[in-house]
Amino acid sequence: MKLNIQPAKKALIILFAFGSFTVGCDKDDDETTKSQTITDVVVASDNYSTLETAVLKAELQSTLSGPGPYTVFAPDNDAFAASGITTAAINGLTKQQVASILLYHTLGAKVLAANVPAGPNEKVITAGGDSVFVTSKSSGVFINGVKVAQADINASNGVIHRIGRVLIPPVGNIVATAQAPGSGLDSLVKAVLRATNAPGGNPGLVATLQTAKLTVFAPTNAAFTQLLGALGLTDINQIPVATLLAVLQYHVVPGRVFSSDLASGQVAMLAGGNTTIGVSDGANGGPSITGNGNGGTKSNIVNANIVATNGVVHVIDRVLLP
Repeated sequence: MKLNIQPAKKALIILFAFGSFTVGCDKDDDETTKSQTITDVVVASDNYSTLETAVLKAELQSTLSGPGPYTVFAPDNDAFAASGITTAAINGLTKQQVASILLYHTLGAKVLAANVPAGPNEKVITAGGDSVFVTSKSSGVFINGVKVAQADINASNGVIHRIGRVLIPPVGNIVATAQAPGSGLDSLVKAVLRATNAPGGNPGLVATLQTAKLTVFAPTNAAFTQLLGALGLTDINQIPVATLLAVLQYHVVPGRVFSSDLASGQVAMLAGGNTTIGVSDGANGGPSITGNGNGGTKSNIVNANIVATNGVVHVIDRVLLP
């Protein structure tokens, strides 16, 4: 499979004019990989065995052994496990599906950590033609909010940055992301459609979520079930439209905000009012967000940094109340 890397190279020229944050590369790593291609490095490491399976499934081994140069943000085995992606799941996908995911991790130029701009979230075109967002800060280098665990692993045809999660290409805008099979956000979609179409609702709500650059904290189906139980109701359609609209808008902030951009403290929501962010006080030390009307009960961010074409979705386990 041959990559058309020229558009990606043009898009990446801007990277070489920015950034001064440096992540050191171990000298031994540099010496042992300087004559190995990216494919060689992946195959030689037991930590990349799941990635190797994906490369072989996508038939990209020859491409990543080619002259390049390439930059690969490489999920290790732990990253695939943390993302819920097994070898069996990879083998159950088509070659094209796996290739799309891998090319979303690949840039058509060599970009060292020192060349990553300080942000915020510089848009970069991948080898597959999608957009990823990179930044560097005092706490490290990030792509789509995912931290680079080990940077600047040199190869003869480019560089590898090891990351702790698998990056998934966007399926569409925020609404399409919530509607995707298996998203677990069916109740949120139902609530948005009611708040858009019912008398007294906001007829432009769906269009806004499809086009504006936004970040949405998206409650799971279980979160809505919990809310209905607390209200003594059985169906979202029983919630007054004005109340539903106010609650939904309280889950949205303007702009593209990855988990790496969050800081503990107050955050102004699009509908007005503040929520409280805790960077590491949620479940398993992860981030949390608490609404003013939640009586101090935190909502955990259980699935962060789901990229949509017009923003970011963070899945949460409790509905935020203004």
